[in-house]
Amino acid sequence: MTRDDRIRVWAPAATRVDLDLAPVGGVVTTTPMDPASGGWWVERPGQRPAYGDDGAVSASYDYAFRVDGGEPRPDPRSPWQPQGVHEASRTFDAGAYRWRDTRWRGPRGGAGAIGGVIYELHIGTFTGPGTFEAAIGRLDHLVALGVDVVEVMPVAAFEGRWGWGYDGVALYAVHHPYGGPVALQHFVNACHERGLGVCLDVVYNHVGASGSYLQQFGPYFTAAHETPWGEAVNLDTAGSETVREFLVENALRWFRDFHVDALRIDAVHELHDDSPRHLLAQLSDAVAELSTELGRPLALIAESDLNDPVMITPTSEGGRGMGAQWADDVHHALHAALTHESEGYYADFLEPGALSTTLTQAFLHDGRWSSFRGQSWGVPVDTSVHRRNAFLAYLQSHDQIGNGAVGERISSKVTPGQQALAAAVYLLSGFTPMIFMGEEWAASTPWQFFTDFEDAELGDAITEGRLEEFAGDGRDDDDDVPDPQRSSTRRRSVLDWGERADPSHQRMFGWYSKLIAVRRAQPHLTEVVLDEATVNENVRGGQLQWLVLSHGRLRVVCNFGTQTALVPLLEGPDGAQLLLAWDPGSTRHTPGVVELGGPGVAVLEVR
Repeated sequence: MTRDDRIRVWAPAATRVDLDLAPVGGVVTTTPMDPASGGWWVERPGQRPAYGDDGAVSASYDYAFRVDGGEPRPDPRSPWQPQGVHEASRTFDAGAYRWRDTRWRGPRGGAGAIGGVIYELHIGTFTGPGTFEAAIGRLDHLVALGVDVVEVMPVAAFEGRWGWGYDGVALYAVHHPYGGPVALQHFVNACHERGLGVCLDVVYNHVGASGSYLQQFGPYFTAAHETPWGEAVNLDTAGSETVREFLVENALRWFRDFHVDALRIDAVHELHDDSPRHLLAQLSDAVAELSTELGRPLALIAESDLNDPVMITPTSEGGRGMGAQWADDVHHALHAALTHESEGYYADFLEPGALSTTLTQAFLHDGRWSSFRGQSWGVPVDTSVHRRNAFLAYLQSHDQIGNGAVGERISSKVTPGQQALAAAVYLLSGFTPMIFMGEEWAASTPWQFFTDFEDAELGDAITEGRLEEFAGDGRDDDDDVPDPQRSSTRRRSVLDWGERADPSHQRMFGWYSKLIAVRRAQPHLTEVVLDEATVNENVRGGQLQWLVLSHGRLRVVCNFGTQTALVPLLEGPDGAQLLLAWDPGSTRHTPGVVELGGPGVAVLEVR
């Protein structure tokens, strides 16, 4: 039985497309491709050796396309770019890998990624080597922590050795310096063997500044909409049907061929789509069909700045159908309560009640005025309908750390007690929580913005742009604003795994793991709707003093001040049991009251 694995490319405006083809390490031959319907071009039969009995191509090939006699360009759907994003593509048989996860039914015993504890990591800085293989050696640490899902920052091929991954240009290819496509399969397999799900961060709203040749093939972008990166991805003008298929098929490929469990979709507010059916709804329905076919839960998580519950409304009700969306307002309110920073968007979150509002309603900006945006923003959430786990909350993320001038982590800005307090709030909030790599032991290493563009002019522009961005803060040299193009900037951002042995780091890791254990022992946390949680707080002098987050039998008692506080506690008929305290020596529970040193936190269960 054979199959048609001929190389194809979409180039609807081309009058001729030639194929450069060579066995790996062999001589290149150039032959015309045959036109097909819908603007597609297909490799002529007989260009490669016959297929074997199993239908697989007998060898790997490097290939590139010449559109209307132009320079050879890599495949827009290239599965592998081992020589870099400017060079020829390489064939890859995704079905050749021998998976050992045949019994895998999804994270949390089949419950899926939504509601689980997510751990965001960057392959290039998670370990010194910065590869999938090296990352596998650290997975047992995540198991000990209690993680459910590993979220891997973008792996689509980009120019250079290292970068954050949001400058991907070959969206179907796995970045070769990380190990390439087989290494990703092996990493996912290793995660599943340990009971860890995998969420992959994907970027569909733009491509990187160097190495993208999409527009030379077809109308992948449109001037009808603008984004921070220039013309928008074409979702609603001529040719958009095939562009949409390009993106949907990309998403399905990660689920099907690489066995990932979830996708985190970057900045969906920059997916400008005026068509009758939004791309996200189309994608949601396609993923739901594949989930049924595969017999395991598949999830989509949207990063959205719109503060609109349409993202998590089912497509059958006119929504986008996402399983969850990021709740940035929770981060902003928690950060402002801890640090009292007022720059930029933090100004609105210093107002009294901001944290309690976000903890019970997910959004602070739900139609009210946003001073940072200069307009009213957001849409109210129906707190009696939407589950808490449909909102993803975090204390820090790659953006919140790396977009700062020097990549400071929260542990460099607050005391260990304050970090412990914040961790208890978001990990026990009922939201889907996300830990950024190293946060769990209060890692001392920064996480800075770094790039490795080969184009010297582009690299200089990136360096100068960073300096200009922070010049108003009095930062004007490499000591104040690390040069993204220097290899030392990436090296500083690599986690120092050796520091976990330090008692202070061990203490924080123990705290995080205990919080996660409490969370697992309270299954209702992942099921309740927003209005099943309440917050009691005390504000004095415009600053939050103490707060009690309650839902179900759980009480999270937080003292944001520096002095000991007596916090009233609503208990059950049989009182309450103290489960955890960051500083047991300064914590005492008597009926109806918790005496708590500050900053500090205690977790109780009413009986």
